[in-house]
This record gives sequence, C-alpha cells and structure tokens, in this order.
Amino acid sequence: MKPHVSVLLNESIENLNIKEDGIYVDCTLGFAGHSSEILKRIKRGKLFAFDQDGEAIDYSKKILESISNNYEIINSNFVNLRDELHKRGIKRVDGILFDLGVSSVQLDEAQRGFSYHKDAKLDMRMNQNQKLSAYEVVNEYEIDNLIRIFYEYGEEKYAKAIAKAIVKNRPIETTLELSEIIKSSVPEKYRRTSHPARKVFQAIRIEVNNELSVFEKALIDAIDLLDVDGRLCVITFHSLEDRICKNIFKKESEIDKFYKGLPDIPEEYKPKLKIIKKIKPSNKELEDNNRSRSAILRVVEKIK
Repeated sequence: MKPHVSVLLNESIENLNIKEDGIYVDCTLGFAGHSSEILKRIKRGKLFAFDQDGEAIDYSKKILESISNNYEIINSNFVNLRDELHKRGIKRVDGILFDLGVSSVQLDEAQRGFSYHKDAKLDMRMNQNQKLSAYEVVNEYEIDNLIRIFYEYGEEKYAKAIAKAIVKNRPIETTLELSEIIKSSVPEKYRRTSHPARKVFQAIRIEVNNELSVFEKALIDAIDLLDVDGRLCVITFHSLEDRICKNIFKKESEIDKFYKGLPDIPEEYKPKLKIIKKIKPSNKELEDNNRSRSAILRVVEKIK
C-alpha cells in the first residue's frame, strides 16, 4: 500500500494549539497522518478519530496503537460527531480537525472506483456498506439530475453534453468506460487543458457520499462542541466546501449589524468565533505533492 501524504500537516497541527491534557477530534482519520501527530502531543488527553472506511480504520489502528492508547476510533460518518461524542460523555473539546480530501490510498486503489485513470466497477462509496454507489447515479438518475450534479458539484461547463452522452450510452459499468464517454462528449481543446473526467468524477463522488450537506451539519456541530479558546482547523479541496466553511466562519465571527458600535453588546449577540488565518500549501509542498494544489486551511478559535 502506497503511503498517504497528509496535506498541510505541519500547519494544521501547529494551529490546533495542542495541550498535553486536551481532548481533540480528527473528523477524518483516513490513514492517520494528522491523527498520529495529534496523538504524539497529548500525554494525558484523548483523541477521538472518525472514519467510516473499514480499510482505513484497520490500517490506522496499527499506527495509533504504536504511539499510545489515548485514542478511540469511532466507526461513523462525522455527520454523527455530536451524538457519538455525547454518547461517550464528551460535551466540550479543545480542538477539531477536518481534512476533506479523498485519501491517496482510496484514489490509488482501482477497485474503489474513485479514479478516472484506472479501470474498476463504478463505486466511489466512502462507506462501503451503503447502497447508493456511482453505478446507480450514472445509470439510474434522470438526465436533468445529472446535469444539475455536474454543474453544481463539478462546476462543469459541458454538464449538459456529458449528461446526454451518459444517458445515450447506458448501461455504463466501469470507470474507464465512463471516462471515455466524458472525453468524447467535450471539445478537443477542452481535453487539452486538464482531464475532462476530473470534475464529473468529483461531482459524482460528492453526490454518492452526500458530502456537502454532511459537512455543513458537522461543521455547525463542531463549533458548538468547541470549548472557549479551542481551535477548529478545516482543510478543503473544493470551492463549494470552502465556500460553506468560509460563510459559516464569517457568520459566527461577526457582531450582529444592529449591535455593532454599541459600547455594551449583549452577551448573546457577541460572536462565537475569531478568525485566525487562512493558509495555502507552500511552494515546496506543491512540488512534493501535486494533490495539495487546491487545498485551503481555515483556522478559527472559539471566543464565547
């Protein structure tokens, strides 16, 4: 198995302001890149790490148990963040991290069906126990629904032409079959700029895993769970995810316009968050890891 390279690893760990006795949550355990660095820094605290991918959990457990026992892996989607922590008696935490990238390992393993470069059955499920996969989206969705998904989630300007070609060529069984259909339905000039299947595959993955609404709910819950002075770090790879993050952080860090400028602002109208910074990968990271090119790290601190 090729190792997964965590994006913005040092920057995110540094900005969590980790305390030795703190409680931290990695909402996206993956292959333990960020989790292992958090665990190394907590001597008397606890790490809770979420993932719904059995393969990632098995791999990461071996890494984490070689560092310490101060962790628990929660086999669940991070949409259940609040409920799962409450079940364990955890009402407040000192830091939360989201890394919303698909791991290199998932992309590189052909059978997972995430890659448009490798042949596999259409799949793209993060949770391999769920029913909806890329196969159902590609072969059963109405054309208008496909156009909407490609346009909204992939920001694909040839969404209509691609959706028509998919419907015409059904049933489509594999990733390379789909990739070729997409390629043949866009102008040749467009094919030369970047792989024409990239945005469509991304859009299908987001639809299969309901990624945007799941992330929005989890992010709101994460803000509520943070203790005062706690930090929240979010790494996004897609403009729609980043927009959700930016808008929620903006809303929770501003004073209500009706109370701005007052000498005494009522406590309930003071902002919950302070925006700390926005970070992009360094030139060195971009050279070393091409998958970091679209990454953005946003950091906030709970102040109320």
